[in-house]
Amino acid sequence: MKIAVYCASSTAVPKEALQLGFDLGVEIAKLGHELVWGGGAISVMGEVARGARAQGGVTIGVIPERLTNVEFIDSEASQMHVVKDMRERKGMIENISDGFIALPGGMGTLEELFEIWVGKYLGFHNKPIVVLDPDGVYDSLRTALGDLTEKKFLKPGLHDLVRWCNRIDESLQHLESSQSA
Repeated sequence: MKIAVYCASSTAVPKEALQLGFDLGVEIAKLGHELVWGGGAISVMGEVARGARAQGGVTIGVIPERLTNVEFIDSEASQMHVVKDMRERKGMIENISDGFIALPGGMGTLEELFEIWVGKYLGFHNKPIVVLDPDGVYDSLRTALGDLTEKKFLKPGLHDLVRWCNRIDESLQHLESSQSA
């Protein structure tokens, strides 16, 4: 299974976020899955790839040409796709991945999460999506989404298209069970 991980590229994130990325990468590889990610070597992006490779895992990066010097392209990736722009990056990640995990992150991570979520809602794909948030970073986001649903801006079933998890093992089990369903 190819698992896409959306995560932070900011170097200002807490150490716990870096550790979560590394640990997730380790577990993805231990289970024999391949990591698909944004191709960066810094912050959580770098840690998830280092974790996967620490277990002998395959890492498939997709990075826009313009960001190769900003996110510092990961020269140790098993495969690296340098694409024209962010739209091409997101499309390629969606197409080659079998499931998605979003870790706590910034605007880019949120954009990727919402785009893949809307794509599932609209029926463009039926791949499993997980938000892995053991420290409750997205608690206020979940509250806001609940408020939008209550006020009829979001349809009630929308929440059921994404699994919110606190543990890495729970996240990966959901992806695996969804793929075989």
